[in-house]
Amino acid sequence: MLNLTREQAEQVMSEGAWLTNVGDPFRATLLRHAHLLKFAPDQIIYRFGDPPGGMYGLVAGSLTINTAPPDAIPRLIHLGMPGSWTGEGPFLTGQPRRAEMRALSDAWMMHVPLDALEQMTARDPGVPRAIGMNTVFTVDVLLRIVHDLQKRDVGRRIASVLQRAGWLGDMPIPLSQADLGIMANASRQQVNAAMRRFASHGWVKYTYRSVTVMKPRVLRQFSEGDGSE
Repeated sequence: MLNLTREQAEQVMSEGAWLTNVGDPFRATLLRHAHLLKFAPDQIIYRFGDPPGGMYGLVAGSLTINTAPPDAIPRLIHLGMPGSWTGEGPFLTGQPRRAEMRALSDAWMMHVPLDALEQMTARDPGVPRAIGMNTVFTVDVLLRIVHDLQKRDVGRRIASVLQRAGWLGDMPIPLSQADLGIMANASRQQVNAAMRRFASHGWVKYTYRSVTVMKPRVLRQFSEGDGSE
């Protein structure tokens, strides 16, 4: 969906986990304030430490979330999923950005500026609670990432990363084996061996610079130890 209408974009975002769990008035108001933007591959949307800003929702394409403690270099931890939102931290805390977000491929995004969120709050005191719900969904994703990284078997950690990438659908994702290694806490050699094994089963297709997840459900079963090769 490299070219899309405003109506299509709003439909994608309305079907995401967050906006399906808030009331119609809030959803309509948020989308009315949202601007539809397009980002080029490798374009930075915001950096760690940037001044407070608004929220972003991924409509189509792919992006990376990179972060780390303040005294460390930000590293790739997650891929954005269409229909999901992020960036509400500065609105809730008044503090700078705690992560970097970068377009991995061409990406369409909805952006709700910080002043629009503040205007919404001035009219409706329930807005911060509705926005805070998105933070809870983000924490759920982070808990999944921590759970996956605690798996002792490196092959299952790599399968977990691929299964999460499968949320984007069966499209080539421009992730290198080095990127996968960072996300799975694995060496490039370990990633290469796992990719060859998974490809032989038809679970993925890959090149040096991209991967297509063909069977995310099977990868999930394998990653949790209740599947077999």
